[in-house]
Amino acid sequence: MRLAALALLATPLAAQEFVEVPGRLSDEAFYRAVACGAPPEGACRKPFLLWPEEMRADLTVGLASAPDDLPPFRRRLFETGVEGAIAEINGLGAGLRLRRDDIAPAIEIHIVDTPPWGVMTRTGVPLLDGALLPLALVVLRPREGAIGEALIAISAEARRREIASVLLEEITQSLGLMTDIAGPAYDRSLFSETGNSVTRLTGQDAMAVRRHYPPFDD
Repeated sequence: MRLAALALLATPLAAQEFVEVPGRLSDEAFYRAVACGAPPEGACRKPFLLWPEEMRADLTVGLASAPDDLPPFRRRLFETGVEGAIAEINGLGAGLRLRRDDIAPAIEIHIVDTPPWGVMTRTGVPLLDGALLPLALVVLRPREGAIGEALIAISAEARRREIASVLLEEITQSLGLMTDIAGPAYDRSLFSETGNSVTRLTGQDAMAVRRHYPPFDD
């Protein structure tokens, strides 16, 4: 997850962080790689997880917490990143609609006062405390075969030029597309295991979101 990590809690399953690929994948293989951790021509290593159908038309995401001493200009960078990610995902025509809600979001984003590669403490969120924070972290908790809870933690020390890309990636992965891809053919993919510069969902990245959440029926 490009200096990030994904955890599946409520099960003892440890999540694989990325799939190594030798070259370009078919759309089918790419989707299976990011959605269930399947290597090329291999079996899924994670369950497929999606948000429940009844939540998809109005799935909320927002900044649930931030350090009290976060400078206003830094907070604006995170807020702009969240708004940009929402607009980018909503513009895909997939079968879900995100809405900003900082009061009680389904996808909680926590800006934490932890440096990259530090252990989170005193976040006020039990599922985050004690976890290693490479740069950003997604925690998905399954419930009855679907996503029941999603938490995103991102370091308050994230570099300015990385914030928008990291937030787009983490919010996209919180939709259930949990695995990155490692390989030179995907250096410019949002799901690339290296780099934090992509701020648009195009090509196979966009395809994977639309396939995971087929467009709503008219």
